[in-house]
Amino acid sequence: MAILLIILAVIVLFIVGIAVIGFVLKLLWWALLGILIGALARLIIPGRQAIGLLKTALVGIGGALLGGIIAHAIDVGGFVQFLIAVAVAAVLVLVLAGGWRGRTAL
Repeated sequence: MAILLIILAVIVLFIVGIAVIGFVLKLLWWALLGILIGALARLIIPGRQAIGLLKTALVGIGGALLGGIIAHAIDVGGFVQFLIAVAVAAVLVLVLAGGWRGRTAL
């Protein structure tokens, strides 16, 4: 009976381990894709942005997630989803870099 419990525990741990590794790899993929999207967002904005590489990566990850949510809501495909993610990341870069400053009325 004890041997069956040990075998069952090993099988459960193996399945949980595969699930955790899969989740970690998916998070790593989102991070790499976010870095690419953040870099593209900075490239399409003219001028110099006053944010660092870490903020660019985080903005790219946020843009990828928000772009994915928006694209899923309007039910579009992968390439359009990528374009939406880059556009959202570009807006976030503008906001963080201070590109949208309020204008005062004269």
